[in-house]
Order: sequence, then C-alpha cells, then structure tokens
Amino acid sequence: MTILIAGGAGYIGSHTVRTLLEAGEDVAVLDDLSEGHRETVPGGTPLIEVDLKDRAATLDALGEVAPEAVFNFAASCYVGESVEEPGKYYQQNLLTTLNLLEGMRQAGCGMFVLSSTCAVYGEPDRIPITEDLPKAPVNPYGRTKLYCEGALADYHRAHGMRSVSLRYFNAAGAHPSGELGEHHEPETHLIPLVLQVALGQRDSIKVFGSDYPTPDGTCIRDYIHVIDLAQAHVLGLKALREGRAEVAAFNLGNEQGHSVRQVIEEARRVTGHEIPAVDVERRAGDPPKLVGSSALAREELGWSPRYGDLGSILETAWNWHSKHPEGYA
Repeated sequence: MTILIAGGAGYIGSHTVRTLLEAGEDVAVLDDLSEGHRETVPGGTPLIEVDLKDRAATLDALGEVAPEAVFNFAASCYVGESVEEPGKYYQQNLLTTLNLLEGMRQAGCGMFVLSSTCAVYGEPDRIPITEDLPKAPVNPYGRTKLYCEGALADYHRAHGMRSVSLRYFNAAGAHPSGELGEHHEPETHLIPLVLQVALGQRDSIKVFGSDYPTPDGTCIRDYIHVIDLAQAHVLGLKALREGRAEVAAFNLGNEQGHSVRQVIEEARRVTGHEIPAVDVERRAGDPPKLVGSSALAREELGWSPRYGDLGSILETAWNWHSKHPEGYA
C-alpha cells in the first residue's frame, strides 16, 4: 500500500521519500511546492499538488490515494518568523495537520508519522533532554507542533488512529550521492548559511547572540543528519505496522551539542575557506542550549545514527552545496 508523504518535496521529506523507495515502499508525494522543489521528486513517483490549508482538496487527495500511512513534513519551521507571524504558523502547521487527520479518518487510514521538534520543550531545566521533561515551548513554532501532537492523541482516543511523533533537534547535511540537499528561500539555517559564505555568496555569517550562558557565549544545538532522520521515519512506520506504538514520541539527536562558533570553525576546516563571522544581537525565541537524549528511540525503534559527528554532517552538506551553488534553481 502507498505511503503518502505530505511535504515530500521539501528538505527532510525528499530525503525520506528516497529512503522509503530504497526500502521498497510505494510512495506518493503531497506538496503545494511553496517551499518544496519539484526536482526532488523521483521520476515515476506520483506528485499531487495540493495546498493542505484547503480542507476539501486535502480530503479529496486522501480519498484518491487511500494510503496505508501518512508522513507529515508540511510545516513552517523558522523560530524567529513564528514569533513575528504566529498566525502563519497556526495555519501552516496546525490547520494542515488537522486537515490531514480528517482526510485520513474518512479514507480509513490509521497510521501517522509526524515531523515534530525539540522546540516543544522550550528552555528545559535539564540537559540532555528526555521525553518525560515538561513541554513548555517558548515560541509559536514549538507550540503549534505540541498542539499537533495533542491532536494525534485525541484522534487516537476518538478514532483509534496510531501515531509516532519524532522530535528533531537540528536537521543538517545532505544525501551522500550529492543529488539532494538543503535549499530554502530565504535561507535561515546555520549550516547552509555558513557554506554560502564559503562559496562567496555572502560576505560573512551573522552570529545571533554572543552573551549566552555557554562556554563561548553562543547558542548550543544538537545537529542530526537528514539521512538519519529519514531512517527514523522508516523505523517509526515499522513500529506502527507491528503494533508496537499507539501514541509515541521520540527525540532524535546525536546527543552532542555544538556551539555556533564550533560549527563555523568546523566548516572552515571542511571547506578550507576563512568564513568571516560577525556578532549581532540575540534572536527572539532562541533557548541557550538544546541537546537531546535519543536513548528511547534507540531502545524502542532500534535507531542508530550513521552520521554521528559534525564533520560528516558538514562534509555531505558541502558536497551538495559546492555541486549546486544555486540550489535547485
């Protein structure tokens, strides 16, 4: 049966489509291409262009495909933008998920894998972050994802729908083939921005805040390779198929924190370029440190990252960016 990938033309979604196809799954992509790229959808893979905010069109698409399971990557994910435009995030993240769930219910589809986020924890009082910590998001992005998780629990109680929510830390890297990578317009993620400096497309990289309570004063994040994220989705589907998950949530990270300055320094090593950095004011909604424990995912899903070090993540990203300096343009 078909696995429907909402947002399957985007960064993480496209890598997951490729991983599912390599595993022999039948896949269809649902995407409005507002942020995704048609070029990422493999030949022969159905692409249904639907705005998920359009409830009727979403229900029609689910009825047409009648999928076994739905993966949802269709979301806006910029912390700063969510603070400035919360309405957009409630529409793009929560409303679209509710439309998908209603379409699934009507189509008789009972399995859902959600692209969630570590932002649901807010500013945790303990590091590494485990799944049992309080959920207290400090920005609309995190809140909308937490509400999506709550909706999944409600649909399970009401309709028996089963789900796995995967709380990512910082997705990064690119497909080892160099055929897929990270391309956003505008770009706000640290690693592609740093690599754009190395390519001469930017004069410098901005460091948002140098006075955080961390060893070098810059934010610390847990970077996880996009292929490892994709593999976790495959394992989440396996757990749902085997009845090992009802309403489950798992952290996905490498359990290592790297500061902004450390990322820049490693990028200098990988690329061989100077990469000038400029300190600027903090960005609203950024916690000082986010590092996760992935012990539960390792134990219950059998997940183990293949690209566990920052150097490997940057090397695959640099391989793609240097081959595709204009992204998918």
